[in-house]
Amino acid sequence: MSQKKIALINDVTGFGRCSIAVMAPIVSAMKIQAVTIPTAVLSAHTQFPEYYFDDYTSKMRDYIQTYKDLNLSFDAIASGFLGSEEQVDIVIDFFKTFKKNGSFTLVDPVMGDYGKLYETYTPTLCEKMKALVHYADILTPNLTELCTLTDVEYRTEGFTDAELGEMCRKLTEQGPEHIVVTGIPYNSKQIMNYVYSKGEEPRIVMVDRIGGDRSGTGDVISSIIAGMYMNGHDFYESVKKAAEFVTKCIRYCEDNNVPTHWGLCFEMYLRDLMED
Repeated sequence: MSQKKIALINDVTGFGRCSIAVMAPIVSAMKIQAVTIPTAVLSAHTQFPEYYFDDYTSKMRDYIQTYKDLNLSFDAIASGFLGSEEQVDIVIDFFKTFKKNGSFTLVDPVMGDYGKLYETYTPTLCEKMKALVHYADILTPNLTELCTLTDVEYRTEGFTDAELGEMCRKLTEQGPEHIVVTGIPYNSKQIMNYVYSKGEEPRIVMVDRIGGDRSGTGDVISSIIAGMYMNGHDFYESVKKAAEFVTKCIRYCEDNNVPTHWGLCFEMYLRDLMED
């Protein structure tokens, strides 16, 4: 059986453990070939006081054309942060070109957090992201992104399971088969991940709340989910594995006083992702 390939559409960041810098080694540990499609190149991510940034938008179409000319095929495609409407259009074209029968797409709609959208997210770009949802088989929003994609007003006191379920149901009607709403604050000691799949009862994955938010956590979660799902695990088990892995990494970082903007020390536990 030939080795599986996943296309990773995200930025390439040298220091800070996020985006492709974490996604590629994680899927590689799961015996999947990572193929990079860069949206930007950064020396360090934008939470650092200084960084080099090279927007790759103008180069993306020529870069991708090589894969079209080579007639490459992928078993999965995963997209992360997209900084402009044009990048979303490029990703939609990539999905249309390379998504084949038996393959799947994962969209991590990196749009904001804590009820606030990132500065790049204009109303027009938000509408573009809603269009991208139609092409996703798996969607991994946080609560802010879930509210934005469903036109529901974010509130700090949270939502009931029934309300979360209704928002997820609306999104699955647009295309996605599976949704996990990640990192929902449950109480002072726990974080909830709400797992929703078409035709199934929603399920909850609860993890300990440890320390502050860390850059790249969403990239780690989405790449583990993609890799597990590619390797034949069901969606719930894939989410559970990702949540448990991240919890271990965060605990290690906290025990060793690793700054939050340095990301997750995922390298310490990569062996835990390897399967026979």
